[in-house]
Amino acid sequence: MSPDTPGLHHVTAIAGDPQANADFYVGTLGLRFVKQTVNHDDTGTYHFYFGDGEGTPGTNITFFPWTDRGRRGRFGAGQTQTTAYGIPAGSVDYWRDRLESDGVDYERETRFDDTVLRFADPDGIELELVAAADAEYDATPWADGPVPTDHQLRGFHSVTLAVDDVGPTETILTDVLGYELEGETDGRRRYRSATGGPGSIVELVETDAGRGQMGVGTVHHVAFEAESVAEQEQWREAYADAGLAPSAVIDRTYFQSIYTREPGGVLFEMATTGPGFTADEPLDELGERLSLPERLESEREAIEAQLPDFDGPTVDASGN
Repeated sequence: MSPDTPGLHHVTAIAGDPQANADFYVGTLGLRFVKQTVNHDDTGTYHFYFGDGEGTPGTNITFFPWTDRGRRGRFGAGQTQTTAYGIPAGSVDYWRDRLESDGVDYERETRFDDTVLRFADPDGIELELVAAADAEYDATPWADGPVPTDHQLRGFHSVTLAVDDVGPTETILTDVLGYELEGETDGRRRYRSATGGPGSIVELVETDAGRGQMGVGTVHHVAFEAESVAEQEQWREAYADAGLAPSAVIDRTYFQSIYTREPGGVLFEMATTGPGFTADEPLDELGERLSLPERLESEREAIEAQLPDFDGPTVDASGN
């Protein structure tokens, strides 16, 4: 039997222009650029990580900028519809004003008694900021960020997965990952991790849009948190017992990972909490240079030559 996951570890999506991507997630949303590396399976593509002041698991949204492909994705079944970050209950007006000043169109609504600001990033990836009064987060403030620490994003609140039939995905969430049904509203079903860690909510919605197509503007995968590689072996057994086909454990430098595709088509990753982003650079220098795993260091010159131009995120530290 597998342990219960405490919640989300990270979300990985596909962006277009790397400069616009970094400018939005740092300059507008105030996340820290905690790691600049490459896709270990496609070294001609950047892999950017944005998170809290330390890149704490449960706060990181990551991107593969596909500048050389340019293929737009198509949203549909088997994809993540929305990635939601938590914000303090008293920060709604701050974020409304900040989004408006940066020219970001948003919609405000109430869901499960929480105030939600819904908008899209420059590539069309749907995001939400959720002000939940009773939420507890483990995020570490980024003291040098453009958003005052009292208003900074507090880590993931939830992800919303779109499938053509809720049933099979629900079975994996509840019987394998240890989630419990918490409520339902307007066709949206909310599940919470039994251990209730940060980012412990997954919501499911049904769509008749047909199977989605991966590309710019879509989420590639959702990662849940595991404490150790030993736990991952238990997850691999649990996935296999549920009729899924989990991968072997893969070393991603900053965590160890396994992958499986759940019955609704969403790619699930299980990632360990460590060793973390200080494995190859000090905390106060996170994201300042291109980091490569040791096995790729001998190829640094060739890798850097084929990567697109990128000047680092544009940051206005005025707090406006």
